[in-house]
Amino acid sequence: MMLFSGGTVVTMDPAIGDLERGDVLVREDRIVAVGPDLRSHPEAAGATVIDTTGRIVSPGFVDTHRHAWQAQMRRSIPDVTDLGAYVMSTLAGIAPAYTPHDMYVGTRLAALTALDAGITTMLDFSHNSRTAAHSDAAIRALVDTGIRGVHASMRPHFGEWDRQWPGDLARLCGAYQGTNGGLVTLRLAALATDEIAGPALAYGPELAAVARDLDLGVSVDAVFGMPSSAAILRWAADGLLGPDLTLIHATGLTSQAWQAMGDAGVTVSLAPTSEAQIGLETAVPAIDEALAVGIRPGLSIDVEVALASDMFTQMRTLHAIQRMRAVNAAYGTDTTPDRITSRDVLDFATAQGARTNGLGDVTGSLTPRKQADLLVVAADDINTMPLNDAVGTLVLGADARNIETVVVAGQVRKRNGQLVGVDMDELRRQVTESRDAIRKAVAKD
Repeated sequence: MMLFSGGTVVTMDPAIGDLERGDVLVREDRIVAVGPDLRSHPEAAGATVIDTTGRIVSPGFVDTHRHAWQAQMRRSIPDVTDLGAYVMSTLAGIAPAYTPHDMYVGTRLAALTALDAGITTMLDFSHNSRTAAHSDAAIRALVDTGIRGVHASMRPHFGEWDRQWPGDLARLCGAYQGTNGGLVTLRLAALATDEIAGPALAYGPELAAVARDLDLGVSVDAVFGMPSSAAILRWAADGLLGPDLTLIHATGLTSQAWQAMGDAGVTVSLAPTSEAQIGLETAVPAIDEALAVGIRPGLSIDVEVALASDMFTQMRTLHAIQRMRAVNAAYGTDTTPDRITSRDVLDFATAQGARTNGLGDVTGSLTPRKQADLLVVAADDINTMPLNDAVGTLVLGADARNIETVVVAGQVRKRNGQLVGVDMDELRRQVTESRDAIRKAVAKD
């Protein structure tokens, strides 16, 4: 039992709200209660008390889409010019050189980085599954870090592979679905159209049938522009749109496609820095389009080869871009700008992210009976003091250095500002050796 006591509690549960001074009681992997003072709660006897005075207790962040295997190559192309340059340099260039060990090292590094920055749930869009061993290594990395990991499996775009996908999904589900105390879940990953890597990767009736037979949600990447808009309307006509389908990016789509998405209740994953920095289709995160049809999106990191690794950056980028566009559109008129708030983006990064990953009943808010995935964030550090607005501080003031404690399913993964049980020197050695081996292999080709 753990009692987080005395801090400002941001629950992201509308029925509970925020507590200026409150407690969160955790038993094993679950949240038992949230309230102003739980020291006399019947189940608090004997609990370990964690004093959170001067701190914010909040849900962990949820990343809805990250290509985790690439992490040892992070920021190798910081000024990549467009999607095509990324595809050729990373998916056609370095991806074929990856061994199962490299998959493990990259995915583990990404997951540990996520935990360090307060991301307790990460969907790993693992699109370099060249062999069954590559998939096993990526999942094992999620298990070994203790993150709440969603492994979304997809075959590689280019290069040699065993052609085991999507058939190998049945084995993966049997071996890993719900493993590590339920922390690991699986989804099917696909692309929206055949433009990048051919028709075998494009979502449609065949892949939808695979997902249905295995009872898997589906995450669809590279949802861009007119071709994806046409595909979405075909999926709607075929009955393939629904809440178990996540469309990633969703930039440059037609109003008709958005209406079909809203009508079907699909989920959407935005990658604010990816859209803007790489320049995906319109280069504008599709937040206004999503909200207009009733979709509250999740947020994601995408590719660390070019982008930041943390959720704070995603929240601030989306907050700034949407509000800039709203004010710009109203400039010179008597129209009131329709601006999102810091609470909106925190909702996207927590509760809506969990829903997007198919885990809305499991995590995403500090709600009794949900899993105990939470953060303790210092609100008296140089960049966060004094605490005036907890949500504003989380979204606009804090960063990874302020996260003192990270808990996943009741297990402490970061304590006193340090990851628990991680040999940093050994991690550095493995990451560097893996990167160097990949570079050497690519140079030989």
